[in-house]
Amino acid sequence: MKNKHPNSLYLLFATEMWERFSFYGMRALLVLYLVDKVETGGQGWSRADASSLYGTYLSTIYLSSILGGYLADKFLGYRKAVLWGGFIIVLGHISLALNDMTFFYAGIGLLIAGTGLLKPNISSMVGQLYPDGSSLKDSAYTIFYMGINLGGFFGPIVCGELARNYGWHYGFGIAAFGMILGLIIFYFKQDMLGDIGLSPKQIQQKIVIAPPKQKLTKIEIDRLIVIGILSFFSIVFWMSFEQAGASINIFAKDYTDKHIFGTEISAASFQSVNSMWILILSLPMSWLWVKLDQAKKNPSSPYKFAFGLLFLGLAFVLMAVATSDIQQGAMTASKSAWLLIAFYGIQTVGEMCISPVGLATVNKLSPPALFGSMYGVWFGASAVGNYFAGFLSSRIDELQTAHSMSYFFGIFVVATFVMSALAFVFGKKLTAMMHGVK
Repeated sequence: MKNKHPNSLYLLFATEMWERFSFYGMRALLVLYLVDKVETGGQGWSRADASSLYGTYLSTIYLSSILGGYLADKFLGYRKAVLWGGFIIVLGHISLALNDMTFFYAGIGLLIAGTGLLKPNISSMVGQLYPDGSSLKDSAYTIFYMGINLGGFFGPIVCGELARNYGWHYGFGIAAFGMILGLIIFYFKQDMLGDIGLSPKQIQQKIVIAPPKQKLTKIEIDRLIVIGILSFFSIVFWMSFEQAGASINIFAKDYTDKHIFGTEISAASFQSVNSMWILILSLPMSWLWVKLDQAKKNPSSPYKFAFGLLFLGLAFVLMAVATSDIQQGAMTASKSAWLLIAFYGIQTVGEMCISPVGLATVNKLSPPALFGSMYGVWFGASAVGNYFAGFLSSRIDELQTAHSMSYFFGIFVVATFVMSALAFVFGKKLTAMMHGVK
């Protein structure tokens, strides 16, 4: 039916859900494991060193998406990229579960390679389920994003509680189980995708003669430029948003009273709050985009980016104001857990205007032959943002000592507000360069 999502969307939903269970579970533990004391199973690293590794790890993961997208476009096809990527991710989590730092670094490398293959290419297939111009694409990516965050909700809780009660490596190990489930689902149900995701060779065999390669048109070039500019805006978004696994993770550990309704939760479990908000907001936001489109009032992607950056900045305004009474140089505090819950709620509104919208926009603006490569560009921008996220988080103690905690969070207020203003200013021009695509 024209206004109904295909069942294959939910296959990709389930596969990505379990991959993100493993990814976000590991992400929640990484910094906390590294800064934990050696006598309690951690590595005893400084906050600065742990944050630097976190930023390097995430940035390299997203940077590897450029190569992963290219390999899928030219050789593997999206399905094989997802299957091989998932298998390598499983090996990575198993390596992390072994209590040895050599295997730890090997596991980090395997996760980088596997995620680079899987992440851009499963996102590519979502958009290919719909014809060009379909009003369901934004809605589909919002639903797909709900799958991402269903995994993102349970991953940190399950991995975090296992790590707290049984040891860090049990937390890392259960992440492998999530990816195995995702692989099994995708492998046995992939026929639901029809011809979507096949390798270039398989496609040529089906149509007998490959279509001749066409040069990019002026319209296609304009649209690719828009992808590049929106990706640039996303750098500041991810630089700020990914404080969640770094400085905000440290804030949850050392500056937060972790009792909610009388029950103490692990610091890692706070990583699930963002996903909780997304699960609450995904369907209403999906419905909103469809209704606005029907009323011909749906803002174009550049304006959605502007609103997204604005809301992210407001979330950091809350943190800057709420931490203004923390003494300069203080290494601990006892802020209410509800502060982080509110922070994540405001931030999530911004995220819903950028991350799923960005995934849909890359698909709508990319020539079909460049789907994987352009998702590589999108995730490449995420790589830059994640690198700076780790770089700034590694300065939290330095800036807290020299200035204040409020000053540290104020950096993200300024950065997001400036980029939001630029997106609003250039929104009309960028919309025109999209040539009718919203």
